[in-house]
Amino acid sequence: MAESVLKQDPFSGHLFVFRGRRGDLVKIVCWDGQGACMFSKRLEKGRFVWPSAADRKVAVSAAQLSMLLEGIDWCNPKRTWRPLTTGNLSINPAP
Repeated sequence: MAESVLKQDPFSGHLFVFRGRRGDLVKIVCWDGQGACMFSKRLEKGRFVWPSAADRKVAVSAAQLSMLLEGIDWCNPKRTWRPLTTGNLSINPAP
């Protein structure tokens, strides 16, 4: 599929990531120099956030792939923690 549909060299060392129809399964295929390796991950809850692509392929960074595999909306990431206040730190001087 990488060669025929995506017009990419499957032996290039790139990772090819495919999503299942329901959106809860991804498969990653890559060539390690000796053979093809396939990794899969299924989410127990939710769906993988998938980019829309006109030509059926999208290049993503390592950070984006990491967020995608964690089930995070990598297209619109939001911080989960925000400091409540800013200010001076209290430092106790040594006696």
